[in-house]
Amino acid sequence: MMGNSRAAIPLLAGIVLAATSVVPAQSRIKVLLVTGQSNRYHNWEVSSPIVKRLLEDSGRFAVTVATTPPKGTAPNQDMSSFVPKFADYQAVVLDYEGFEFAPPVKQAFVDYVKNGGGLVVLHAADNAFPGWAEYNEMIGVGGWGGFTPGYANRTQAAGPKIRWRDGGMVLDNDTPGTAQHPSPHDFLMTVRAPEHPIMKGLPPAWLHASDELYSNLRGPAKDVTILATATAPTSMPNGTGENEPMVIAITTAKGACFTTRSVTSGRRRKNRSCRWLRWITSSCSNAAPNGRRRAR
Repeated sequence: MMGNSRAAIPLLAGIVLAATSVVPAQSRIKVLLVTGQSNRYHNWEVSSPIVKRLLEDSGRFAVTVATTPPKGTAPNQDMSSFVPKFADYQAVVLDYEGFEFAPPVKQAFVDYVKNGGGLVVLHAADNAFPGWAEYNEMIGVGGWGGFTPGYANRTQAAGPKIRWRDGGMVLDNDTPGTAQHPSPHDFLMTVRAPEHPIMKGLPPAWLHASDELYSNLRGPAKDVTILATATAPTSMPNGTGENEPMVIAITTAKGACFTTRSVTSGRRRKNRSCRWLRWITSSCSNAAPNGRRRAR
């Protein structure tokens, strides 16, 4: 979980397309960026403005920011003042790791995804809400969780780890271990689903700049497609020697979720249109009225 707060930006270098044209304002994909709380190793006040700018500068997205109350130090924080209207947007991007939303908002979020809303989970957002069963289903696997007062870290009881072994995805229910990562370092990202719309046309592997290689994440691990993996050798402290899922997609009957474990420096990014967000909105049933394909 340790990281440079100035690097708390999603993996964009390898999974974006250069924006070649500006979409008319009325046709832009409406995105809700949920933010406002983070753990001590990340800083949403740095990361979220960069995410918003990158999306809007592409000319393809209209981004609204929904900011929660500040993260308190006592358990059971009142979140009732945070009442976003998820249904008004084609996709929700989470740059958030903090207290659960109020019960009506949680239910609205669950209904949104079940009814075809798109969800993008950025880096430490997969550490959020360790006790929220529906959220764990949405993200496939997650890490830590105990950075919010009153919350416990995910344990082996959260579900299996996801591995890439012998050319395919394997669920590991047997070996011990919970969320960890080596110190930030350069590592090789390897594409595992080259024909997936998010990955198609990218090189089969690339060297990813100094970053946190999330490992041993656990969860329900349902409906998961591994898009890219990375490995830290066991000779490295907290290295597992496994092909860890760094970029995954989760698809359901109507909706879709994209999760990236990596972060990268926003200072190196240019104006680009995110493949993952375009795939999310084209894969969800609530995007069909705008001429995009329905989920299959």
